[in-house]
Amino acid sequence: MVYLDAAATTPVRREALEAMWPHLTGRFGNPSSVHALGHDAAGALDTARRAVAGVLGARAAEVTFTSGGTEGDNAAVKGLALARRAAVGATRVVVSAVEHDAVLASAHWLATLGFEVVELVVDGDGFVDPGEVAAVLADGGAGVALVSLQLANNEVGTVQPVAEVAALTRAAGVPLHTDAVQAAGWLPLAVGGLGVDALTLSGHKVGAPPGTGALWVRRGVRLEPLVHGGGQERGRRSGTENVPGAVGFAVALGLAEAERVAAVASSGDGVDPVARERDAFVAAVRGGVGPLLPAGRGLRLTGHPTRRLPGHASFVLGGVSGESVLLELEERGVLSSSGSACHAGSDEPSHVLTAMGLDRETAQTALRFSWSRSTTAAELATAATALTDAVGSLTR
Repeated sequence: MVYLDAAATTPVRREALEAMWPHLTGRFGNPSSVHALGHDAAGALDTARRAVAGVLGARAAEVTFTSGGTEGDNAAVKGLALARRAAVGATRVVVSAVEHDAVLASAHWLATLGFEVVELVVDGDGFVDPGEVAAVLADGGAGVALVSLQLANNEVGTVQPVAEVAALTRAAGVPLHTDAVQAAGWLPLAVGGLGVDALTLSGHKVGAPPGTGALWVRRGVRLEPLVHGGGQERGRRSGTENVPGAVGFAVALGLAEAERVAAVASSGDGVDPVARERDAFVAAVRGGVGPLLPAGRGLRLTGHPTRRLPGHASFVLGGVSGESVLLELEERGVLSSSGSACHAGSDEPSHVLTAMGLDRETAQTALRFSWSRSTTAAELATAATALTDAVGSLTR
């Protein structure tokens, strides 16, 4: 089996499981308890928090552990907006049209409370022009509660100009949140370089268990908590902390970042070697599938051709059902997807692809291939051949 759906989820790393196991068994204390088991749990939680902060180049106190990307996005978008409205009366929430549903749904929920949602348009590659943000902030950002711009898109892999946008929002005094869920392990996450004020991560994209993740919020940035209770996580997220999950997430994130750094260093030119394998895969798909489809409405790579995640390639087929191709691929031992796992089973076309200008029919021919660093070039070649065979069987 060739697994090419890592953007949906990844297997749990053995190192993460081994780190978690003691805290699921003998070292099971509640971090808020004052006895020895509680102190031990609190220490493990602190160590995990410092490890995550280390990857981000941040302070440990700025890291809040969450149940994953969806909670982190909700906490950031809602929490920052509500705090800004309370502080300065700002009621405009600015998001890109291709954000993950967790961001878009949070923004539109805020609209029910009187906020105005501004969706930034994207070009045909799913890329946000910083000039669009500059236009929204032209009056100095007056009335803007926050801007949320993902670091990398989960469906088409486009990497957004977050640092450029951060320079604009910082000058206007407007907080910037980025959903970095898909970027972890592939792109630098140092918050100093990105310039953001809040950043979301999810564990199961880097080899930690589902239901783990973190939200980083810069010190001094106000965040209204959405979960109230005992005041855990410095009041940002009440509830007994998931110590095993936090420990496993920290280990997995650290390994993913170490692997990224080592891979780029070994390349000699600063280019991630996986990006070269991606380009070879795209070329093989174009050479095999392209001739099988009608000219002018055939195979198309979606997302930015160069500013994209290294382990990600997505296409539309222009007339061949994406779901049918996925079934044919599975019969040939290749597992992939048509896009976001959050949309599985839906008849609606991807909001990302339609925002990029694709019509409904074409959007429903989408395929997404995403992989990990353990995926080999031979496996990608096998997948390209399987895709050619699958499309061929459907177009005869």
